[in-house]
Amino acid sequence: MKFVQKEFSSTFEEKKSKFIAFLIPFEMFDDVMIRLKNEHPKARHYVYAYRHLNEFEQIVENSSDDGEPKGTSGKPSLAVLTGNELINTAVIIVRYFGGIKLGTGGLVRAYSDSVNEVIKISEFKEYQKLITKTLICDYSELSKLEYLLAQENINIKSKEFTNQINLQIELTIEQFEELKALLSRNILVI
Repeated sequence: MKFVQKEFSSTFEEKKSKFIAFLIPFEMFDDVMIRLKNEHPKARHYVYAYRHLNEFEQIVENSSDDGEPKGTSGKPSLAVLTGNELINTAVIIVRYFGGIKLGTGGLVRAYSDSVNEVIKISEFKEYQKLITKTLICDYSELSKLEYLLAQENINIKSKEFTNQINLQIELTIEQFEELKALLSRNILVI
């Protein structure tokens, strides 16, 4: 499974209708939908589909035809996301009607093609289940520890400074096993 970390867009035209597809991280969905409705007030439809993992690692999917004939736009767009094994990703397709009706088959093809086109130009990151751990160190250890975490591509979520320093980190189970061997004895892992 893979996901996008930033917004990508592409435009697809079919019989004078314009389909502008925006592939975005799922957490940006609401904000981008509002922005697109403001940027494209004359558009006829704002079709969307998304797939994301909930807190139980279950895939949640949803789509909307937004006034297009039932099953001709949202579901085909979702099928393209599923077929490409995308997760924590949403697509919003802004459609400007060109005056020529495409028919149900034409709509399914046009929406599917517009999603495929934006996927072709997008950059993806492989999804990995992350765990959160806390590292407790003395002030004298902080710079060495931050350097080590940077070398291992481990994300520091937060730092708390008290009489010691608590670093909350996010990493894969495999990264954690490797990190344990590299940590000095003075660093406590919770």
